[in-house]
Amino acid sequence: MNAALRKALAAAQLTETDVAAHLGVDPKTVRRWLSGQRPYPRHRWALADLLQVQENRLWSQASQPTEERAPFSEHACRVYPHRWEVPREVWHDLFSEAEQEIGILVYSGLFLADDAGILRLLEARAREGVSVRILLGDPESEPVKQRGRDERIGEALSARASNALLLFRTLLDVDGLELRTHSTVLYNSVYLTEKRLLVNQHIYGVPAAKSPVVEVNRELSPDMAETYARSFDRVWLNSNPTIPGIQTL
Repeated sequence: MNAALRKALAAAQLTETDVAAHLGVDPKTVRRWLSGQRPYPRHRWALADLLQVQENRLWSQASQPTEERAPFSEHACRVYPHRWEVPREVWHDLFSEAEQEIGILVYSGLFLADDAGILRLLEARAREGVSVRILLGDPESEPVKQRGRDERIGEALSARASNALLLFRTLLDVDGLELRTHSTVLYNSVYLTEKRLLVNQHIYGVPAAKSPVVEVNRELSPDMAETYARSFDRVWLNSNPTIPGIQTL
């Protein structure tokens, strides 16, 4: 149990529900923090600010892994030369291990949307209290069309984005799962949880499926991981919600 955090909540006269509402997380997540699970950086900063307590009083710096302590090779736990070489079980394990959040930022992500097992897994995780956020490229946006031209596949990428949107839309009635579209120029596709990230590089003229994927451990490399997480959040803030029953195409 994190006694310091529990004491700080009591001093601030805040409940688990209050904290969850302020930080935009599930109350179950706050209970896990109180039980000793370490929040990832942006939630630690927000919680310390909310409670008006220094972060190191809630989570000991001595127990905090830092990038300075991690060998250089551990910043990128694993590198796959091509996304198509990432085994399906790696994607399955990434989403299965999530306890707080799952984030998917892509242009189409059709390889996931077309996998019925992955769709069932995302639905199950959302029903278990994990926040699931999916960001797909707007099929009609110029960045998606330009990326298709860069890959010399014309309108094929827009079509893939449309198909993925239709497949992911079947999950819109699930509480805790949100689907949005974006019109952002992506330099990477990002698949994240509070524990790990898979970052698919975008290389000019090369399809994402043929581009490298880097796995990052958020505990060993918090600063590196947070760079991608913040980018995800910026795209999310500027994205368009997808509403059940309303055709967005």
